[in-house]
Amino acid sequence: MSEPALLVDRDGHIVTLTINRPRFKNSMNPEVFCRLADAWEMINGDDEVRAVILTGAGGVFSAGADLSYTVRWRAGEPPQDEFEARFRNDMSVMWKGLLRDYRCNKALIAAVEGPCIAGGVEILESTDIRIAGEGATFGISEVRWSVFPIAGSTVRLRRQIPYTKAMELLLTGDHYPAAEALQMGLIGRVVATGDALATARKVAARVAANGPLAVRGIKRAVQETDALPEKDALPIEFQIGMEVAMSEDAAEGPRAFVEKRVPQYKGR
Repeated sequence: MSEPALLVDRDGHIVTLTINRPRFKNSMNPEVFCRLADAWEMINGDDEVRAVILTGAGGVFSAGADLSYTVRWRAGEPPQDEFEARFRNDMSVMWKGLLRDYRCNKALIAAVEGPCIAGGVEILESTDIRIAGEGATFGISEVRWSVFPIAGSTVRLRRQIPYTKAMELLLTGDHYPAAEALQMGLIGRVVATGDALATARKVAARVAANGPLAVRGIKRAVQETDALPEKDALPIEFQIGMEVAMSEDAAEGPRAFVEKRVPQYKGR
């Protein structure tokens, strides 16, 4: 029996999702979309999960959507498995899997090696912390094939990096090395080739050791105030911040600091 196209591994409070189609450069087919959609739902509903790592198997992050499936679908060929049948019955699983209109409520860290292209970049835009090996490459190549990057790039990318660099990525379809992606702000850290996942695990452990309510509250505040004027954003931040401030964990943290011990957070 073949391995699933998405591996879900748990180590304490950290979940690692690995796109697992290395023979196909981890291109995302209906199985990947369905399994990602289910994984995000599981992660959001489990308060014991504090950090998530998204990566790819075989030294490749993802080459984007599996266009061979698109060709077969357009040709009217029948579904080949349960995932294709589910996908055709409800294409929203693709958008959920790509985090287009469904948000992961936990800290989400990308560990990128090799190509991160098209849909690979589109799901990358939904991650919070992005670590890449020196040999990683990035590009939104949909325009080359007269395809629209509909998983959010025309909205998110220009908000995350300078306008002119976003438009260059979107309109040329060119690919860029990790050093250039770092310079433009698409990723946050470059490490030696092969070290992205190990580095991501260290960062995830650091995040998971923090107060889980504070981590989730900070992420929620950033997301919910995105693009709002300051006068509208500050009340939202205050409401979320006060919810955290009134928690048991917010009492435990300062107490542990004073007592010079490791805090024991309970997520309440």
